[in-house]
Amino acid sequence: MSNEDLPQELIDAVPELAPPKALAPMPIAPSGPSKKAIAAASLAAALAAPCEGLRHYVYADPVGIQTYCFGETRNPIPGKFYSTAECKDLLTSDMAKVVSMVDKCQPGLPVSVLGAFGSAAYNMGPTLACNTKSSAAARYLAAKQYIKACDQLPNWDKARVAGVEVALPGLVKRRAEEQAACLKGLS
Repeated sequence: MSNEDLPQELIDAVPELAPPKALAPMPIAPSGPSKKAIAAASLAAALAAPCEGLRHYVYADPVGIQTYCFGETRNPIPGKFYSTAECKDLLTSDMAKVVSMVDKCQPGLPVSVLGAFGSAAYNMGPTLACNTKSSAAARYLAAKQYIKACDQLPNWDKARVAGVEVALPGLVKRRAEEQAACLKGLS
């Protein structure tokens, strides 16, 4: 999915995704990522960016995790201003890594499935896509039952808040968008 193909409401929600400078370009080198990986990482970033929102400063997310940019949690520096360019670079790099991780544990996924699960794994960790012992979605992916796998995404809408597992409205919406993108590529 190119930035020109993004829905206008997505571009309106996150103007930084507007063409031509939506995300830092991912270089294609002989040993670099495949076109499929680039497409899946672009889809994952397009799904994640409006859900995560762009924050130039560190803040505590609903679970209390120190977060900045587009949902980045590694090494936050409170009080530091993160530029839009820094945040786009982090998102691009992180999505390439998470899509690669999902692709390694579930090789051969269609781009829409890989992108949707890449976005979800960026947010929730690799368990939902990779751990066949604890995730029905991972078992369906391994069995190449992609529609059933996509239909599992809404089950991953919960987080612990004050020690209680609750469905978070933002996660409910995000998982629905990931599910729709996942299924869209299969029909």
